[in-house]
Amino acid sequence: MLNKLFMFIDSTGFAHLTAGHVVMILIALGLLYLGIARKYEPLLLVPIGFGMLLINLPMTGLMAEPVMDVSGGSLETKEIGGLLYYLYQGDKLGIFPPIIFMGVGALTDFGPLIANPKSLLLGAAAQFGIFSTFLGAIALGFTHPEAASIAIIGGADGPTTIYLASLLAPHMLAATAVAAYSYMALVPIIQPPIMKLCTTRQERRIVMEQMRPVAQREKIIFPVLVTVIVLLFLPAAAPLVGMLMLGNLFRECLVTKRLTDTAQNSLINIVTIFLGITVGATASADAFLNLKTLKILALGIAAFCVGTACGVLLAKLLNLFSKRKINPLVGSAGVSAVPMAARVSQTVGQQERPDNFLLMHAMGPNVAGVIGSAVAAGVMLSVFH
Repeated sequence: MLNKLFMFIDSTGFAHLTAGHVVMILIALGLLYLGIARKYEPLLLVPIGFGMLLINLPMTGLMAEPVMDVSGGSLETKEIGGLLYYLYQGDKLGIFPPIIFMGVGALTDFGPLIANPKSLLLGAAAQFGIFSTFLGAIALGFTHPEAASIAIIGGADGPTTIYLASLLAPHMLAATAVAAYSYMALVPIIQPPIMKLCTTRQERRIVMEQMRPVAQREKIIFPVLVTVIVLLFLPAAAPLVGMLMLGNLFRECLVTKRLTDTAQNSLINIVTIFLGITVGATASADAFLNLKTLKILALGIAAFCVGTACGVLLAKLLNLFSKRKINPLVGSAGVSAVPMAARVSQTVGQQERPDNFLLMHAMGPNVAGVIGSAVAAGVMLSVFH
């Protein structure tokens, strides 16, 4: 009887709970708090936090790989593996991020970017945080593929970060994804001090001229043209840029309403659940609690800050050569945290001048940043994959 009691105790999670598990459970609860109580990117942080919680409860076997038996001369499944292991293949094989990009494209209005092509420069400037952090990661001893996977965090684009890390450095997927989504969630806290540091009060009070109307024909041509130009230069960017532009074409052509509705609602929601919970499930104590993770988190925040500052500073530079002044605050929206970064530009601008409306102007660099981060990922894949 006593032996059976010991066997039962040994089969419980309590008997295998370590200090590392406890720390990761607390981190998971912290992400859930940010998502639920503080409403920071809840659609992302809630599934990621819960996935992290599940994987750090011992003995669940949710990420266990299947065990194959070849002793009989034929390949048979001895143990089928955990539920999340199979869902995780969508991350590992690079399937989920492009599907999310298609949904993002269906949700995105590129009109502000088309109306003001200068926005593309601001979105490109924000990507400087990616390439500068790549050099910093190399200096800290990371390999080139690892450095690329860390640097892409500066684009503030979770699906792109997951896509690149899954192909270049799968062992770092958990740390890079958690860093990317955490910093995206903290955009309203991280960006304003940088924006104010890089601008004067007079610059923050600049009122921008109303943008020109964009014809529907322009909106239809734009995704096709971007696809052709970008993919001729960077074929490696096809999964992300191609799906982004396909989703946008669904939206703008006005003849595929059912496809548009599916892409921007049910499909993206389903894939977001699977992506979030499986990314969280990669954050086991063994994989996450190490010095390398701390370096990744530090480099990630550096990339994000540099990208924000570069967008603002380029807007200031453009003002030296332009008659139509740009409020530098919109440059910070060049990171592709859509639409939160654009809302932060609007909020900070209205703190200085309540009648100033920068949201639509900031959406130009914001959606340009989505394209820019996908292009940056394509460059990294072309060189290091």
